[in-house]
Amino acid sequence: MARLSLRHLSKRFGTHAAVHDLTLDVADGELMCLLGPSGCGKTTTLRMIGGFAAPDAGDIQINGRSVVALPPERRPTAMVFQRYNLWPHMTAAQNIAFGLRLRRLPRGQIEAKVRDALGLVGLPGAGHKYPHQLSGGEQQRVAVARALVLEPQILLLDEPFSNLDARLRVHMREEVKQLQRAVGITTVFVTHDQEEALTIADRIAVMKDGVLQQVDTPAALYARPRTLFVADFIGTMNLLPARIEAGAVAAGPWRLPAAGGLRPHGGEATLAVRPEDLVLDPAGAPVRVRRVVNLGHYLQVLLECPGVAPLRMFTEKGASLEEGQGVRVRISRALLFSGPDVAELGGPMRPPVAAPAEAP
Repeated sequence: MARLSLRHLSKRFGTHAAVHDLTLDVADGELMCLLGPSGCGKTTTLRMIGGFAAPDAGDIQINGRSVVALPPERRPTAMVFQRYNLWPHMTAAQNIAFGLRLRRLPRGQIEAKVRDALGLVGLPGAGHKYPHQLSGGEQQRVAVARALVLEPQILLLDEPFSNLDARLRVHMREEVKQLQRAVGITTVFVTHDQEEALTIADRIAVMKDGVLQQVDTPAALYARPRTLFVADFIGTMNLLPARIEAGAVAAGPWRLPAAGGLRPHGGEATLAVRPEDLVLDPAGAPVRVRRVVNLGHYLQVLLECPGVAPLRMFTEKGASLEEGQGVRVRISRALLFSGPDVAELGGPMRPPVAAPAEAP
């Protein structure tokens, strides 16, 4: 078990600031996800933790001790890379044993540790197989076993599921989460897949352009994003240009009671509404159904609204809706962003629904 602390960490590549003044704490046994779009600095941060990149400024501490000056092999960390990096001429057991041999452990001890590691990842009979004889999921497990056999204090995962097909990716991330809980190892996980992060992380650190935007639990990030970027990046969100008028917020055909004391920043504001917070209601604003997509236990409805871009609404499968039909829709809850300020309009905070796959 280990605590990880990043203090004012910065890294530049030429004139590009890959990571800027990043401060983050990861608790004992926590699975922290670094989430963001490509180029946001998440992988650079992971490489600095592992010692594969040197920060230009700041400190990295594990259990209160700085490790910035230590090379990768002397840090109490182990990294699983995106491409696994298994030696093709070695069996699974030989790949797992490689780091132990470098440590010059006795042969019997190495064999016992490799056997235990293979059992831990659910591959007790695969030690004799070469990488080309293993499926993508099995190769990923071998890579995890190779990291865990070194008994690191912190496990680093760099988008380890990106090479797997969608179905296997879902299965493997559940297995890795269960394994992480069983071992109790502090883990930092990098991904650009928000559904993946929402599914397995204890907390998520959202990054953009090298800057940390927000750190919170998946439920809190979904329900209470602090910036417009986080609101739009996490889950599906409808964004409507809004005006703050006397006692109300006007957005498209809707008028909602204004949040007390909030003023427009630079004359502009944005109303952020989750698809499940658009509700069919005879007392709502008039809109028109452009498209209805049956996604199993619910419908995804594309709505045409005066003055705004088409909006997505999630509603019950039994709803009677047809393309071209006029309906009335109420906003049950929304977030209003005005510059650096954010306010909630409408109903209570709720935990996130499962992030559905959007129809094209």
